[in-house]
Amino acid sequence: MLRVFVGLALPETVREALYRLTGGIPGARWLDPATYHITLRFIGEVDEPEAADLDAELARIAAPLFGLDIGGVGHFGTRTRPSSVWAGVENSAPLAFLKDKVDRAVVAAGQRSDDRRFAPHITLARLRGAPALRVADWERHHNLFRVPTMTVEGFTLFRSHLGHLGADYEPLADYPLTPPTDATVSSSG
Repeated sequence: MLRVFVGLALPETVREALYRLTGGIPGARWLDPATYHITLRFIGEVDEPEAADLDAELARIAAPLFGLDIGGVGHFGTRTRPSSVWAGVENSAPLAFLKDKVDRAVVAAGQRSDDRRFAPHITLARLRGAPALRVADWERHHNLFRVPTMTVEGFTLFRSHLGHLGADYEPLADYPLTPPTDATVSSSG
């Protein structure tokens, strides 16, 4: 069985900028920058034939390249019991379009639909017993974090390998997006 998800890989420059945010929260398990990504759709356990069906459906997706803005920070969990900290990702129309296409492809490949609200983010650390005030201080200190707009050139089917130190992600297949044509540019402007 393979544990898989569809996501966006991040350029090295973005991963380096995100890594500079780490530190300052006791009880945080900061993730390896090599694992930073944006999840479009978590799928879970599939067998080899199901993975092949996913690959075939994902390969059919046609979507244009687009710019993506990353900035701000926050946490999941409650105000008094935060469970992880993250960097924010703007949920733009092109990102929502790609997410919808991925969701449709995953369902077409025989996987169940996912009705959870899409909250794009990049997980930076998992928290266990982290003092809520220190998390709030970290958020205040980094709330103006921004990186230059990155161009999303494709998306990836990842395999997740769970270990005692966390997860490692192995790209199984990459799916390129297409540059806009002159007709697309002139009709959108």
